[in-house]
Amino acid sequence: MSCPHLESIARLSAPKLSQSVHREECTQCFDSQDLPPGIEVCLSCFNGACSEPLKHHAQTHIQRSGHHYTLNVKRKPKPSSQRTQGDEPPAKMTKLAIVGDREEDRYETSTVVKCWACEPEKGRELPEAVAEPKIKSLVDGVMHSLSSARQSEVKSWEEEITPCEHTLTLDQSITFPIPASGLAQCASCDLKENLWLCLTCGSLGCGRQQFGGTGGNGHGLEHWRSTRHPVSVKLGTITPEGGADVYCYACDDPKSDPEVAAHLASFGINVQTLSKTEKTMTELQIEQNLKYDFSLTSEGGQAIEPLFGPGLTGLANLGNSCYIASTLQALFSLHAFQARYNPPSSTPDHALTCPEPLPASCIECQLRKIAYGLLSGRYAVPRGHVSGYVPHAQSSLSLSPPQAQSQAEGRDREMYQEKEKREFQVGLRPSGLKELVGRGHAEFGTMRQQDAEEFFGWLVEFVRRDARKFGERAHEDDATRIFTYALEQRLQCSSCGGVRYRVDNTDILSIPIPSVERAQSEPTKDEQKKWREVDLIKCVEMVLGEEDIDGWVCSVCQTGVRGVKYARFKSFPQVLVVHAKKFQLVNWVPTKLDVPLVLPPGDVLEFGEAHLGRGISPGETALPEDAVPAPTLPTFDATAMAQLEGMGFPTVRAQKALLATGNRDAETAMEWLFQHMEDPDIDAPIVLEGGKGQGAPEPAAEQVALIQDMGFTMAQGKKALRETGGDMERAVEWLFSHPDDMGDELSSGSVSAPSVHTQAKELPDTTGVPVRYRLKAFVSHKGPSVHSGHYVAHVRIPVPVRVGEKEEEEEEWVFFNDEKVVKADEESVRELKGLAYLYFFERV
Repeated sequence: MSCPHLESIARLSAPKLSQSVHREECTQCFDSQDLPPGIEVCLSCFNGACSEPLKHHAQTHIQRSGHHYTLNVKRKPKPSSQRTQGDEPPAKMTKLAIVGDREEDRYETSTVVKCWACEPEKGRELPEAVAEPKIKSLVDGVMHSLSSARQSEVKSWEEEITPCEHTLTLDQSITFPIPASGLAQCASCDLKENLWLCLTCGSLGCGRQQFGGTGGNGHGLEHWRSTRHPVSVKLGTITPEGGADVYCYACDDPKSDPEVAAHLASFGINVQTLSKTEKTMTELQIEQNLKYDFSLTSEGGQAIEPLFGPGLTGLANLGNSCYIASTLQALFSLHAFQARYNPPSSTPDHALTCPEPLPASCIECQLRKIAYGLLSGRYAVPRGHVSGYVPHAQSSLSLSPPQAQSQAEGRDREMYQEKEKREFQVGLRPSGLKELVGRGHAEFGTMRQQDAEEFFGWLVEFVRRDARKFGERAHEDDATRIFTYALEQRLQCSSCGGVRYRVDNTDILSIPIPSVERAQSEPTKDEQKKWREVDLIKCVEMVLGEEDIDGWVCSVCQTGVRGVKYARFKSFPQVLVVHAKKFQLVNWVPTKLDVPLVLPPGDVLEFGEAHLGRGISPGETALPEDAVPAPTLPTFDATAMAQLEGMGFPTVRAQKALLATGNRDAETAMEWLFQHMEDPDIDAPIVLEGGKGQGAPEPAAEQVALIQDMGFTMAQGKKALRETGGDMERAVEWLFSHPDDMGDELSSGSVSAPSVHTQAKELPDTTGVPVRYRLKAFVSHKGPSVHSGHYVAHVRIPVPVRVGEKEEEEEEWVFFNDEKVVKADEESVRELKGLAYLYFFERV
């Protein structure tokens, strides 16, 4: 029977270049086109949804949108052809870049148009539809467009290397020919490989062992320390095209030298006659990462077997996305995130009431997608297991926090405990979350490596901003509240003895890491062991310790005095996130210092009365608040004022018009005047009210609307723009740093703020002591640079263990390295725990 809706389908438009086509994966779960049911691509909005009965994502989209026509897309691998003797081996990967292989060479793809108006349950297949030229063109447009997944893979993984001031201003003090290739050796030892040529004086020194790959004693580094000659080039990496491995010791990073050929010519080296004979640092780093990924071994040298099951799902690397994967693994090991984003099936389905038109634009949908993917166990299967498909009847659908379900499916249990050699997982691709969270962000919207701590903070704020945007979510549990605590800061004048207290809510405890090099009597070739160990609790106490502030102007003394400042916890969070500040500025250059931290016994932190702030105490005198400066009129655009007054407008009207239009231009102000000519107070003098932002130009309506789109109120948007002179970026930062300022006059500073020792708002979480925290997860960074390297996560997870005839659960450390999930051996836990970058401590 022919479908009566073919004409309606033919009238649909093919996707535009700016539209995302979600044909590879469901936007609400990780079911993909490689699974037996395939993906239903909406032919109206190009949303991708699975038709799996228990999740009903396709049916839900059709019901909510009224879009009844889809393109079912299925894909399966072509039979692999074995390489016969005499065939060339595949090219070895030397750069982590997206390779332009063709999908049609590896997969067979089938498509069929479906009408859900005819068959609402499963959609009627219309194989004859493509006979209609317009429908055929529509299908071709969907299949040939750049998919949403591929849009995030247009940049390479390769580390971005740029020139620096030292390579651009290199001064070559001594020039002379160096020995020919094969005859040159280190000036301080007998090494003839891994040699670095100082481009200032021509000295040859061997590299550091972990950088050179073939051994090294660090004499090139010693040369830099003794001479301060910053730039060296690695011999053997020079190519006729002028490529070379250049390192700046002053910046402590790989750099490029635009004039490397001329600089090498000073030492008798003609780059046109050279060929590359050694691996570059990028190639060595890639090779090290590949070996690190695929040669996971235990203390005894045995290969560590992969793990599978609920809560043991890996995340594939999208290209420098390990900072996302490691952070998500840590977050979704926490009970609050599991309960909030992977609720029991009895709770209402968010997909039915989602206020966003498409799930790909909803952070709630994307976090639920991540939670279901990581916790259900549905996708935690070996690489060759039917493309990762596990029917619902065979998998555990949730992980009941804080322990895994005791009645897990037998198949999952066997997969977890089986000891034979297994493949790793394919890993879930968090491309939807990455694209949404990074949309418009200068850093997280790129494919470059980013800071895991900064991403954690941005994700928390992104979720809270979304909650403010949709007020109906206010009654729901905010999972991010588990990180919030209040920090009390006390400032005392050393002259008059007056004190001032301030309480701020924050989510991360950033601790300084003192770096003390080992003495010369403790030589070591291991860069990670050149620093002395530091107790983590001592670093925490450094945050709470006293600090002198010279030149501080006391509001009573009215002169510069020495202020003494210290901090205490005003309340304690459910989960304490500790950020070890390993990336520090050394000689104004961002540098990573792998200072080992020593955690307390049992990985337990304990805080007592000495760590708790009690506010102003009897006998202390509170300092008055600093006087608010008298408001003044802003500086008006002289040209615009002259034009408006030249048209006959009174000065006060011209000023009011420029104030109301953001001090833009005469034309915009004149339009405002024509619309407000009849205002009764149009000629009244401008009244300036107290407060920093009062008297500033009225923010532009477009700017206020943009801030409202972020979830803030009109009053908040206007005040933030007034406080920051109309700068959008600074206004958003101001809003995040003043979350309790509603933009009204009471919070604007026009009246005295309440005394800081009397709490105007409820403190987050607990104020009782003692309070104890136990380490739940930690994120580590591997690599020497802030611009490269690799993030991994360790999580303490309940796993099934057979004890005699019974099966019980014990907490074990599990190692998450992108898609590779293995039981962590004790040695790696001990080592990486001390070198971690982010710690997640749960209150016990």
